[in-house]
Amino acid sequence: MILPPGKLSIDFLQEILPKPQNENRLLAGPTIGEDAAVIDFGETCLVATTDPITFATEEIGWYLVCVNSNDIATMGAVPKWLLVSILLPENQTTEDLVRKIMLQITSACRQFNITLCGGHTEVTFGLDRPIVIGQMLGEVKKENLITATGARAGDDLILTKGIGIEATAIIAREREEYLSNRFSPAFLKRARSYLTNPGISILKEAAIAAGIKGVHAMHDPTEGGVATAIHELAYATKLGAILWEKRLIISEETEQLCAEFHLDPLGVISSGALLIAAAPAYTKEILIALSNQNISCEVVGQLLAPDSGLWLETDGQRRPLPIFETDEITKIL
Repeated sequence: MILPPGKLSIDFLQEILPKPQNENRLLAGPTIGEDAAVIDFGETCLVATTDPITFATEEIGWYLVCVNSNDIATMGAVPKWLLVSILLPENQTTEDLVRKIMLQITSACRQFNITLCGGHTEVTFGLDRPIVIGQMLGEVKKENLITATGARAGDDLILTKGIGIEATAIIAREREEYLSNRFSPAFLKRARSYLTNPGISILKEAAIAAGIKGVHAMHDPTEGGVATAIHELAYATKLGAILWEKRLIISEETEQLCAEFHLDPLGVISSGALLIAAAPAYTKEILIALSNQNISCEVVGQLLAPDSGLWLETDGQRRPLPIFETDEITKIL
């Protein structure tokens, strides 16, 4: 069976992942719904993740640093060290291209106070564009660790900034020539700037949420969008969930670009948003803390008891929450 582009299905991934090992220092290992691994180092924990950049070509180094550091931040940790593997296409790679990618990576590292501590580079056959893969390490005090399995039935699901932020930037940058005949220069400039404004990094909002007692879990909606992220979080906790479509934050640029290419906004790559599972008693405090830092946020759903199913509610009608194992954005790339 030939597999489609995108993430492996949850069921298949669960089948091939190794069973829990007799390793008492591994606090969070390979499982669905966790954004990073966690290793016990006594009073602190080492948090580790790896993620490639496969959709974007422009500003690929910035995407790399943000996407990998986001995974660390969802665990309540601080991203600190980055290793990078840069794979470059033969017969297309120039010294200027390599310098450009490295400058993007080092600039992003400086902005987020991350140390580039190693990696690998090579020109290799079989590629039609650069591929960069990051390995990010961070640390957190053990008592401040947040994992997906901490989420509980009845938790509110809070979403920050909006869905499709990364998708908006990618579409505007990768299909700029086509879009220039359909949208104004000002519109496309705004959409291109989504990379940094509102931005695909969630470090600020994750740090705010991690400091509030009632936050039980955080998750980073990437490939497959917010709908798939909720599936992953629910899978990790063996809970049900409901998503209220009318409450989702979606910008004009995201909505119009998705409509132009007939993409479902629920299933487009959504780095830049943070999904927070929190006790309802703390929801108001979380919303105020985020709003005080000019971070838009909304309660968009709720985790339900086990065996309740996963639902999308639109205009009072419920239907099964879709899952996007192939990200919607692949339709245009």
